[in-house]
Amino acid sequence: MRHPTRPAFRAPPTPTGRALVLLAHPTLHRSRGNAALITAARSVEGVTVHDLYDCYPDFDVDTEREQQLLAAHPLIVLQFPFYWYSAPALMKQWLDLVLEFGWAYGPGGLALEGKTLLCALTTGGGEGAYKPDGSNRFTIDELLRPFEQTAHLCKMRWAEPFVVYGVHREEASILAEAKRQYAERLRSLLAGLETP
Repeated sequence: MRHPTRPAFRAPPTPTGRALVLLAHPTLHRSRGNAALITAARSVEGVTVHDLYDCYPDFDVDTEREQQLLAAHPLIVLQFPFYWYSAPALMKQWLDLVLEFGWAYGPGGLALEGKTLLCALTTGGGEGAYKPDGSNRFTIDELLRPFEQTAHLCKMRWAEPFVVYGVHREEASILAEAKRQYAERLRSLLAGLETP
């Protein structure tokens, strides 16, 4: 059942800047970490925020429109809670449909060449859980290899991921600092983009 605050359908946004933040959180109304981060992203000039679950509650992704959005932004941010060592299902659906052979990779697939890809994620477990001797056995960098390889295949630049650990236990002051750092990271990446 859809949460009452989620609209039945919202069209993808019109590009308003140079960074596209693709938010994939199926229960944003219950989120602390991603809700804080998306507020920070919306405060940064030059950022277009695109909530995939608002636009595609039935997973019927408009591939052509999504490709237009990607083409219009040199900085692409995948923002999501880290579920079972990956992204929520709609993010995977989006990747499967939008990054088409011949468009994003393969012969003639140069639409994303030179763009920057950043993963911004939250975890339930603390940072210590994401170490070789931690309960998850691998680092976040190791677990994000499929996303890094996606960037490589599409000839994109891979930016160091932005991670907020242990969001279920963090105090408001720590989330406020995460918001500040995320906004600063987006501003820094935007400032480092080559001028068209």
